[in-house]
Amino acid sequence: MPKKKPYFKNYIDDLRNAPDEAFRDVDGDLLPFDEFMAMKFGGALLPPGILCMIREHKANGKIKEHIYQRRHAANKKIKQLWLAGHEYTLIDQDHCEHIDPIAIQYDDPLA
Repeated sequence: MPKKKPYFKNYIDDLRNAPDEAFRDVDGDLLPFDEFMAMKFGGALLPPGILCMIREHKANGKIKEHIYQRRHAANKKIKQLWLAGHEYTLIDQDHCEHIDPIAIQYDDPLA
């Protein structure tokens, strides 16, 4: 019998139910949109045991999420997606980056 994948809770309900004070700066003023986005969504709020999350963009428009706790497994998935030519989004604690593996064609004058 296959082992059931663990459930990773998302925090959308906590964000929706957060009081107004969570969106204010030290002086009590509402945060500007740029600062709010950088604070809340610039770096993903991943649980402590999660290294990264990879969102694979499929050709039919659907997105499949892969969650990794080990670096070698994440690197293996990134290499697989890159070689297959799939778009993906890499999310870790520091940043969120969309990657489109289109090979850049240029004439190398030294070649």
